[in-house]
Amino acid sequence: MLDFNFSTHQEISLEIGHRIRVRRIALNLTQPDVAERAGVAKGTVSNIETKGQSSLESLIRVLQALNLVQELQPLFQSPVRSIEQLRKLEAPTRKRASKKRIS
Repeated sequence: MLDFNFSTHQEISLEIGHRIRVRRIALNLTQPDVAERAGVAKGTVSNIETKGQSSLESLIRVLQALNLVQELQPLFQSPVRSIEQLRKLEAPTRKRASKKRIS
């Protein structure tokens, strides 16, 4: 499995396309089946799988057609649930060192 932390955007796009293809095949669906379910052209599904290219809307439609859209949910979940948690996460204020007295 490709480590996205050390990959280029092209590598990540191709890997996502590959994973979508694997999922489609696991569900025993053809590219035209997915395209029909997603409301996109068959070429769109093919471009996603082989080139890792699509519009965001088309990608989301294909993910919905493959029952993968829930995988997007954690991407933008905020770890902060309340204002109090946000305050705790704020960086502490810097304090100056006390002046040393030279005798």
